[in-house]
Amino acid sequence: MDIHDLIWNPWHGCHKCSEGCQNCYAFFLDKRYGRDTNEVVRNKSGFNLPVKKSRDGSYKMPDGAFVRVCMASDFFLEEADVWREEAWEIIRKRPNVTFSLLTKRAERIKNCLPQDWGDGWDNVQFAVSAENQKRVDERIPYLLEIPSKHNWVSVKPFIGEVDLEKYLATGKIEAVLAGGENYLGSRPLHYEWVKKLHDQCEKYDVHLIFGQTGNIFIKDGKEYKIRNRTEQMVQALKSGLHYPTVDIDAEIQNIYDTRAKMKEAMQSKNKSNR
Repeated sequence: MDIHDLIWNPWHGCHKCSEGCQNCYAFFLDKRYGRDTNEVVRNKSGFNLPVKKSRDGSYKMPDGAFVRVCMASDFFLEEADVWREEAWEIIRKRPNVTFSLLTKRAERIKNCLPQDWGDGWDNVQFAVSAENQKRVDERIPYLLEIPSKHNWVSVKPFIGEVDLEKYLATGKIEAVLAGGENYLGSRPLHYEWVKKLHDQCEKYDVHLIFGQTGNIFIKDGKEYKIRNRTEQMVQALKSGLHYPTVDIDAEIQNIYDTRAKMKEAMQSKNKSNR
C-alpha cells in the first residue's frame, strides 16, 4: 500500500459548477457504469474507512498516510451538510493522518468548519480548484481568509493562463498542483502557462508539482497528443517545470515502478475474483 496516496470517499455524487467541470472524470466514469453523478449519496461501506481496523487491530489507513478526500464529490457540497459533522469527527480521531480537502466551493468552507477548528488542525490541508484566472480570483481569496495550517491550490484541469503572484506573495500557500485535462473534449495545456506558474512559484519559494501534461500539450506552437497517462507524467517531469527541481531520472523510474505494481495488483485481484 502506498500510504502517500490513499482515497476516502465518504459520499459520492456532485454537480458541475464551473468551466473545469466540463469534462469531469467522475461524470465520465459514472456514465460508463450507468450511474447518475448528480445523485449525491452517502457511501455506506466506506464512510468510516479512516477509522476501520484490520483483524490484527491496526488501522486500514495507517498513521502517516496522506488521504485525498471526496475524489468523486466535493467535501463542501450542500447535500453533504447532513453528514459532514460525522466526517469531521472521523478526521478528528486520526490526528496522525493527513486529510487533503479539495473543493470548488471555497465560499462554503468558513461556514462548514467544526466548532473546535480554532486556527486550524495540523492534519487537514485545504486546496481550492482554480482552473483559470476567473476561478483563481474567485476562490483563492476565500481560501486565504480561513484560519488554516496548510493551503494548496490545484490548477487542474489547467485550461487557461493564470497569474497567482499576488496570492503566492502572501506566504499562505504551501504548494500548487498543475496538470492538463483528460477524457473526451480535452482542452489543450500550453507549456508557457506552466512556465509562468513555475517562475512565480520559484520567486516565492512555493512548491510546484506539475503532475501531467494532459491529452493535448502545446509547446513552441507544436501540438502533442499524449493519450497514455504514464507518458503524460513522464513528459511533465521532462519539462523541468517542477519546483524545487527533482531528480528526473529517479522520479521517472518511480512512476514506471509504481505503474507496474498497480498492474500486478490488479491482475492478482482479478485472478482471486474468478
